[in-house]
Parts: sequence; C-alpha cells; structure tokens
Amino acid sequence: MTLILSNDDVDKLLTVEECMATLEPAYVELARGIGINRTRSDSIIAHPTEKDAIYGLKSMDGIVPSLGVSAVRINSDVISWPKVGNAQRRKKIPAANGRWVGLVMVFSTETGEPLGIMPDGVMQRIRVASANGIGIKYMAREDASDVAIIGTGWQAGTQLIAACATRKVNRIRAWSPSAENRATFAAEMTPRLGIEVEAMPDAESAVRGADIVLCSTSSIDPVYFAPWIEPGVHLSSIKPAEIENAALRQCDHIAVHLREDMPLTFAQEGTGAGEAEMAKAWAEKDGIDFEKLPVISDLITGKVKGRTKPEDVTAFINNIGMGFQFAVAGALVCRKAKEMGIGRDFPTEWFTEDVHP
Repeated sequence: MTLILSNDDVDKLLTVEECMATLEPAYVELARGIGINRTRSDSIIAHPTEKDAIYGLKSMDGIVPSLGVSAVRINSDVISWPKVGNAQRRKKIPAANGRWVGLVMVFSTETGEPLGIMPDGVMQRIRVASANGIGIKYMAREDASDVAIIGTGWQAGTQLIAACATRKVNRIRAWSPSAENRATFAAEMTPRLGIEVEAMPDAESAVRGADIVLCSTSSIDPVYFAPWIEPGVHLSSIKPAEIENAALRQCDHIAVHLREDMPLTFAQEGTGAGEAEMAKAWAEKDGIDFEKLPVISDLITGKVKGRTKPEDVTAFINNIGMGFQFAVAGALVCRKAKEMGIGRDFPTEWFTEDVHP
C-alpha cells in the first residue's frame, strides 16, 4: 500500500527535534559519498496571464541508502516579486483555486515502489529549520540565551523552535514590517515555546544584544546589516540575500548548507528580472567564495570548527535546499505514519504499472 498524507498529518508526525536528529548522521552519509543529492532544478517561463509573474517548475531529489528511501520534491508555482516597504519579496501566488502546489514522493530503494505521497509545506519549514538548528548547535556560543528573529512568516516559527531545541533560550524578540503580523506571531509563539516573544518596533532594536539572530524572511534584499554586528553573535539565514555582504565579511566563521550556490535554472527568454537573475545573484557575494566555505557536514564531523572563541562572529547561510533532506524527513514521516496508523492507504498498483516503461 502507498500512504497518502496531508500537511496536518505531517505536522503530527514530524518535529524539528526529530528531524534534526535524523538529518545529522544523514549529512555525514552524504559527505562520504554514500548518499546522493541532485542539484535543484528550476524551469521558468513567463506567466500566460499574470503580469510581472512567472510560472516555475522546481524539482529536487535525493537518496538515503541507510534509510532505504529516495524522494523527489516538486513545486508547480506562480511567482511574483512585490515591493514591501524597502525590500523586494519573492511571493508565491496561490493560483490553484486559492491554494499552492508542492508534493513530496517517497520511494523504496529496495523495490522502487512509492511508499508515500504528501504536500511539501509543513515538511519544507521543518527541514529548513532543522538545518539552521544544526548550524546553531555547532556555531553559536554554548551560553547563547537571547534570540532575535527578523521575519514572522511561515518559516519563522520553526526557526525559533530549532533555536530553543539547541540552546537554553530565555529571551526572544521578533520584528517584521507588519505590526499586526509581528503581534500575532508573538501571541502564537509565546505559549508554544513557553518563553515570551516580544514584538519589537524596528529591526535594529530587535537584534541589539542578541546572542543569536535569525533571519527568516521572503526578502530578496538584505534585512540584516553590518553596523548591527556585536562580538559573539551568531547569524542565521534561510537565504544568502538576507545578510548584507558587508556584514558577512565581518564574520570570523561562515558555513553554508551546500557549496552548490544556485539551482540549475532554465529560463524562457524574456522572463525579465525574475528567478534566473535572482539565482545568479546568489553566487555574486562580493569577497565571499562559496566554493571555499565549509558546509554543514564539515561542522558535524569536526572537520572545521564553527567557533573558536566566545567573541567570534559566526554565520550559517542556508543557501540552497536539498532533495536529500526530503528523503530523510519523508522516511521518518512514512515510518511513523505506519506505526501510528495515520494517513490513507491506497493500492500501490495505482502508482505502478505492468507495462515496461
């Protein structure tokens, strides 16, 4: 049987803490050449009806031999780049009758059959937070307890959960351009974390004195700046653009998720200043050579130190995602779903064939 799961199902089955614990040894497996990850691929055309928007088909996949699974994550997106305040944002338009389209398919490496099919939304935010949480584990000061977050959207909540799972946090401050959004975020996350989340009036006051600064936004412009850096701080971002180059150049230690600093992009001529140009910009970090930076597995294995002294300024840049992560998380979700009887079973014959492809 093949499991069909909803985002609500995945939310019940997958926690940041479990995902982090499962990802750590898997990253080592990948670094040793046992696991396989394919570079993300984006195919882009101009949208047929939406002005200043594109249609993008994104895919990534990976294989985790130790877990006996492979997975592919596919997004079928309509994307625009509105200006919000002083920053340009990347916005997915819910064009499918008010909904978005993203799927994860998990397969057995023994039989090739599909084990599970599920939306990518909840898994996406948990796997991103898990990588940043591992970055905190190996790069932030052991006594880090004061956390600031810039951004209060979909990714932000799990970023805070990851920080709290990794360090003994006693203060959290949050800022985003919308006063309403940051107030709502603070009200929702305070009881969930058991720590008061303070909604701050501006970004600079939010990050002042913080031991860990989390950037978790949809901005494709910087949201954290060099004058804000203080000794001993750890910076964490979910994309390179969030931290300005001048700030990164002040860091004593920088690590990235993966040395592949942009997806494989195939863009229709005339799509303009969209995904292809943004992807190229990821590689254009003045004075920072992504090819020479340590990656997350280097931190885990001890090949490099994320921090050598308390006053070091460190940064982890979650520069690009991996299909490999979805295979790890998907394996965990499918196993727990079977054990707990969550999800719907469909005949595997519906997804296999008796005609040689």
